[in-house]
Amino acid sequence: MRSRDFAAESGGTEGWRALVMVGNLGLSRRQWLMGMAAAGVGLSSPALAFAATAKKSPRDPAWDQSARNGLEYLARTQNSRGQWNTPPYSVALSALAGTAMLSSGSTASQGPYAMHIARTADFLISKSRDNGLIGDPTTDVRYTYGHGFSMLFLSQLLGEEGFEDRREEIIRVLEKAVDFCGKAQTPSGGWGYVSAKDGNNYDEGSTTITQVQGLRGCRNAGIPVTAEVIERAKKYIYDCKNADGGISYSSKQMGTSRPAITAAALAALYNAGDYDSQHVPEMLSYCRKTLHEIVTENQAFGHWHYTYLYYGQVVYRQGDEEWLPFRNLLFSRIVSEQQSDGSWQGQIHPVYATACNLIILHVDKGFLPIFQR
Repeated sequence: MRSRDFAAESGGTEGWRALVMVGNLGLSRRQWLMGMAAAGVGLSSPALAFAATAKKSPRDPAWDQSARNGLEYLARTQNSRGQWNTPPYSVALSALAGTAMLSSGSTASQGPYAMHIARTADFLISKSRDNGLIGDPTTDVRYTYGHGFSMLFLSQLLGEEGFEDRREEIIRVLEKAVDFCGKAQTPSGGWGYVSAKDGNNYDEGSTTITQVQGLRGCRNAGIPVTAEVIERAKKYIYDCKNADGGISYSSKQMGTSRPAITAAALAALYNAGDYDSQHVPEMLSYCRKTLHEIVTENQAFGHWHYTYLYYGQVVYRQGDEEWLPFRNLLFSRIVSEQQSDGSWQGQIHPVYATACNLIILHVDKGFLPIFQR
């Protein structure tokens, strides 16, 4: 396995080596994190920081039961090829569903959803094209969503993969994917539903955030990502900011601030390591005013699950004083809307709404590096 030059950023060389050993020892994230915390091991990994504090944040058992029911729904509805029947977004929703399973603590080799995660990885790897795109441009007119979510899923899986040849395969796919992503960026620094070349340089906020978070996941996993690509994306977000602190839909359509895109942009900036920009406090203030009281579907411009998928990450990063009371309201709302089959209804498809809600319900369990404080 290749060396990781991001050791200092992800908890130090010893922290990374310990994380790699998880896969080699056949442990799940849950077993390793809680075991290390119980032993009082003093690594500086953010994962261990979570593990050390997890016990003092009691969870309502109903939340975890709801999450189990949702995971069982995803497991039942995945087909033998590793995808979900959600055309034309099978790549995007499969990657999101796989990420939801990873967020619960299972890996590709351990846990109740190991088989499903491994199948998801197989499916997404099979969708990697020669140019690096993970997806199918002939059937998906918004293929950058699938590409970004796939980078996120595979990057979070990489450190848990215990087989050397399998890790190398995922690394090859991700290196090509990162290269494609850089070439697909528009001159303005954003991304559209398709690559800049295919889409006449059109870009918009939601796809831009998907790419930034996927790229950050790759960089955290040791995949080289050009700093210029991230800096241009950050500038794109700043250029879309309005006077009220909110973010417009697109650099091509400046206008009303969008709460969902603002929350997603803020989460992406945190992923990019931007906590101190002059823009961040203004964006956070806007989000608190428009989203913190758990808005309705209409107030979220019809994108409730997308909104709180990202705003949940934002609030969690603020610390327990703000997160815990917010979590109680958000999780209670999510649990109350679950269907009898374990799914949630919403825009796009039940698999989409279910995956988003499951990631939210697991965000503070700390199993995915991309969401750790």
